[in-house]
Amino acid sequence: MIKAGIIGATGYAGGELVRILLGHKDVEIKWYGSKSYIDKKYSEIYQNMFELVEDVCLDDNMEKLADQVDVIFTATPQGFCASLLNEKILSQVKIVDLSADYRIKDVQTYEKWYGIEHKSPQFLEEAVYGLCEINREKIKQARLVANPGCYPTCSVLSVYPLAKEGLIDLSTLIIDAKSGTSGAGRGAKVANLYCEVNENIKAYGVASHRHTPEIEEQLSYASGESVVLNFTPHLVPMNRGILVTAYANLKRRIDENGCQVLPTEEEIREVYRKYYEKEKFVRFLNPGVCPETRWVEGSNYVDVNVRVDERTGRVIMMGAMDNLVKGAAGQAVQNMNLLFGLPEEEGLRLVPMFP
Repeated sequence: MIKAGIIGATGYAGGELVRILLGHKDVEIKWYGSKSYIDKKYSEIYQNMFELVEDVCLDDNMEKLADQVDVIFTATPQGFCASLLNEKILSQVKIVDLSADYRIKDVQTYEKWYGIEHKSPQFLEEAVYGLCEINREKIKQARLVANPGCYPTCSVLSVYPLAKEGLIDLSTLIIDAKSGTSGAGRGAKVANLYCEVNENIKAYGVASHRHTPEIEEQLSYASGESVVLNFTPHLVPMNRGILVTAYANLKRRIDENGCQVLPTEEEIREVYRKYYEKEKFVRFLNPGVCPETRWVEGSNYVDVNVRVDERTGRVIMMGAMDNLVKGAAGQAVQNMNLLFGLPEEEGLRLVPMFP
């Protein structure tokens, strides 16, 4: 039985970790860390856990709690994990960090986009970016996993096959994304009040959202070229879900007659099948079916699809997922399964909820 601890257990991602791990047959949650609710019963914070969780919340002293568990999930704000992590802790437990502290390899890029000093850059090199569909074998050998951001997960998985195969001009790539309000966290903010969000949709972080360099870095690794793109997120009045629609020019190729031609939609679809037909949590949809957030809610699935616009020579890449599951807690559990040699889908056979 894997013994797990959760720091930040009372945030939305932390609460989702609790929900998923309670249904995992190989895991026991040993402690629930929450600086805001020390000594308060967990089920008093989340009433859905009444008679399911009897524990009280502990503090967030990672070093003191590390010797009690095999894995620690840090569902905490940026900078927290990096400020506490040291070699002693890493020698005792596996760490799955749900913040951005170890996702970006270049410390200057991290500090520029997040506006804070990185407190443990010595661990950046060994941290493995935990997008399981791409880094599965590296994750299995890791001590420290940087759980990807929600927008980057959906964006990268939507675009990755064509970036990897060099079939799109990445200098033309534009990613339009929309998220439910839980992506902003549980903290009280005026912009997230019901009256501010309801019956409204808005762009935010335009040309400045901090997930941009994470997406660029991962697509650069995939394509072997330096990627700079436009990423624009939007807030929509729903609890959960991310929808990504990405656009790029297709690269022309020379056919047998010496003419420049675009890849056909079926050729593009074959590329997606090549990458995703064996993946347990990426569902490549049938032709003409657009991904929708309602069909992935509460699950660890990412639904993707693609359309070629022959008129403009562009391709439209689409993805939908639950930002709290595949975008946070579910992906963290998927990473934990890989770290401990368990079936990747263990504890994650979550059927999407509808309605």
